[in-house]
Amino acid sequence: MLCAVQPFAPCRKCTGTGIRLAGRKVKLCRRCHGHRYRLRAGRRLLNTGRDIHHAGTRRPHYDRRTDREFTEWP
Repeated sequence: MLCAVQPFAPCRKCTGTGIRLAGRKVKLCRRCHGHRYRLRAGRRLLNTGRDIHHAGTRRPHYDRRTDREFTEWP
């Protein structure tokens, strides 16, 4: 339920700052790309499940100009 309400969480690698200290250099965090937030693992699973379901349940298409019958996928 938390992943549906709050899909993003602060990045654990940079503690939500968006930058990392590498010696004397200041760089953008490689994990969150400087956005300070990451997608939660549960939300990633929900998104993947939704994408798989959507890809497997497409309806056959039909051409509106030529016919009103559904044609099979090639």
